[in-house]
Amino acid sequence: MTIKKVAVIGAGLMGSGIAAQITNAGIPVVLLDIVPKNADDRSAIAKGAIQKMLKADPAPFMLPSNAKLITPGNLEDDMNLIADCDWIVEVVLEDLKIKHATYEKINKHRKKGSIVSSNTSTIPLELLTKGFDAAFQEDFLITHFFNPPRYMRLMEIVTGDKTRKNAAQEITKFCDVKLGKGVVPCNDTPGFIANRLLVFCLTNAINVAIKDNVPIEVADAVMGKPVGIPKTAVFGLLDLIGIDLMPHLAESLLSTLPKEDAYRKIYIDHPVIHQMIEAGYTGRKGKGGFYRLDPDASKGKKQKQALSLHADKFSEDQYHDADKPKLDSVDAGRSGLRAVVESDDIGGQYAWKVLSRTLHYAASLVPEITDTVFRADEAMHLGCNWKMGPFEMIDALGPKWFADQLAAEGYDIPELLQQVGDGTFYKVIDGAQHYFGTDGKYHKVERPKGVLLLSDIKLNSEPVLSNKSASVWDIGDQILCFEKHSKMNTFDEQIFELLEQTTKMMSKEDSAYKGLVIYNEGSHFSAGANLGLALFSVNIAMWAQVQDFIDRGQKIFTGLKFAPFPVVSAPSGFAFGGGCEILLNADAVQAHSETYCGLVEVGVGVIPGWGGCKEMILRFQEREKAQHNPQWFSPDTTPMGAVRKAFELIGVATVAKSAPEAQKIGYFRDSDGITMNRDRLLYDAKKRALEMAKGYQAPEKRTDIRLPGESGKMALNLAVSDLHKNGKATDYDIVVSDHLAKVLSGGEKADWTTPISEDDLLKLERDQFMALLHNKGTLERIEHMLEKGKPLRN
Repeated sequence: MTIKKVAVIGAGLMGSGIAAQITNAGIPVVLLDIVPKNADDRSAIAKGAIQKMLKADPAPFMLPSNAKLITPGNLEDDMNLIADCDWIVEVVLEDLKIKHATYEKINKHRKKGSIVSSNTSTIPLELLTKGFDAAFQEDFLITHFFNPPRYMRLMEIVTGDKTRKNAAQEITKFCDVKLGKGVVPCNDTPGFIANRLLVFCLTNAINVAIKDNVPIEVADAVMGKPVGIPKTAVFGLLDLIGIDLMPHLAESLLSTLPKEDAYRKIYIDHPVIHQMIEAGYTGRKGKGGFYRLDPDASKGKKQKQALSLHADKFSEDQYHDADKPKLDSVDAGRSGLRAVVESDDIGGQYAWKVLSRTLHYAASLVPEITDTVFRADEAMHLGCNWKMGPFEMIDALGPKWFADQLAAEGYDIPELLQQVGDGTFYKVIDGAQHYFGTDGKYHKVERPKGVLLLSDIKLNSEPVLSNKSASVWDIGDQILCFEKHSKMNTFDEQIFELLEQTTKMMSKEDSAYKGLVIYNEGSHFSAGANLGLALFSVNIAMWAQVQDFIDRGQKIFTGLKFAPFPVVSAPSGFAFGGGCEILLNADAVQAHSETYCGLVEVGVGVIPGWGGCKEMILRFQEREKAQHNPQWFSPDTTPMGAVRKAFELIGVATVAKSAPEAQKIGYFRDSDGITMNRDRLLYDAKKRALEMAKGYQAPEKRTDIRLPGESGKMALNLAVSDLHKNGKATDYDIVVSDHLAKVLSGGEKADWTTPISEDDLLKLERDQFMALLHNKGTLERIEHMLEKGKPLRN
């Protein structure tokens, strides 16, 4: 069975979010909820949920138009709408009676063989299906999404003894390929994997902070980046997810966990938590939480404040200006996890007490909660964004060392930790990653078909070319992968040097390679040029070196565009400035759906200098021709159409917040591909490169580009002048926009009747870029971006 239509029952925050992510895959959804009391519109809850999502930030929809794929309704009048649905997802209240009543309605109207799943994480599957017929039990499973469903990659799946195997396979495939989820099989135990471990970790972290009087800023400083956990760490994370959620999670776990479970032993019902909730301090969604912004507006910019934490009392007087702790334990993160927990300061002691008990707990739960340590680690990677899962952390500490420390403190040693002994939970065998099994043997990590990871390739090969900032890898079938690994994958001289070497090597007639993929497995594809390096060069008046850097970038990107082999760029995360320009110069883009790209150079007082202006002009002119008459002098086309669109796009630093939006805006072509699952991106990009390599012909340089010239520039400047008069553009926006208008209109010598070339446009870009660098306003914008991380409105 192929899933072509889905129903979601329950239009709350989670249910509506699941529905939105399904529409992001292009699949129609029926969204149903109860009939509200005394409502004029009996489907008001589902309809209201759609409207809320259209206004939400971050957006559940990758495109607002996806909302049209949702058919709203209610559980009394519209159950017939689920009759042709292939998968029905229940996301109603965590109440067994309510769920059973919902299943009875579903069972009456669903088609034979449709799959039914629950999003529960608290009620055992056996209880959910109790009393229902065999067919329902065969079609039933648990699919536990994480909030927000678009952005959190983990989906835990639980099957029962009676669940048919192909139902689980179909849902796994759909959620993996179509929804972009990392699907992790779990056993039917309370909290499954991620919530079970995370709630234990957070509860323990609160207890230790209160008992040892650890400031929350210290706790978050050491339990964030130094240990490979997101910077929200402990108390920042509680503020994010909602402090009022913690008592509910605790109650759920305490009602279902075994009597001897370690969570029961550490759980403390701190009065301060309830007092904060009662006072409206529930986190970011409330007045504040463990952190808040100083409500005293008289101080000007609101200062971030932190709570002085006490177990049994809360008052607003306990807030103080948040510190930025300077600790050896925080700095020790650069040397590895063990260096952090061995630090003697308050941060190191706190990290050890939190992590040691959490990792001990994790080691005691396999195979209870899931069959393998690999699955436990994957759940924490995907569901909590931990860089290392619990067993990878134990490996970083050294399993034998960790066990010895636990024993010295009087802890029992979990059987699995005893079994691994002097070994590690992961090791490379014959060039492949293996994990330690509960049977005492090592097992190969098996990837799903269609998954290709550079991290796996690196285990069994050496780079073809490499330097400090980049590497080139052979990914098989005569395709190379160019990987940037500079800070934020920004472009520097070494990356340019390796791109030149790669292009030269692959351009030879006897080259062993026939296609190039530009890709990396960092958090972001590229943040563009190295601004710090640029500012340093300008400050010491190294103008020739700066111009050489711009010239070199243009030549390299142009060389990729016209190379005798196909180039496929495969971005994920940020692709800003030069990171976007290399996408524009590729033959094709195969983008992860969560790609955020844009030509944002005006934010630092310059314009795109590596072909971004040129390529957007060409893109918009091509789109205009395709939409109207292919004859260039058609009355349906105008000299200003493409120019105005490019000016608007670049002039306000438009950022696409998804790959589909980048396609709609014009950063990506309609022919470019989108991959929903990050782990499948390299495979899809390689496949695209292989397809393009068959009979590949490089494009020819354009010499027939027609632009409006000086009259077009005047029109663009007039529009900006109007924005300035209305307070929507700053004084320096006018300066930057004037240089941008000069490039996009074709310069002083251009007019609609005289064509210019790509090289002409590149020269204009370069000249105007350098002219802006000589302005004080540009330097102020660059400095502000480097210091504050956001644009200066000067």
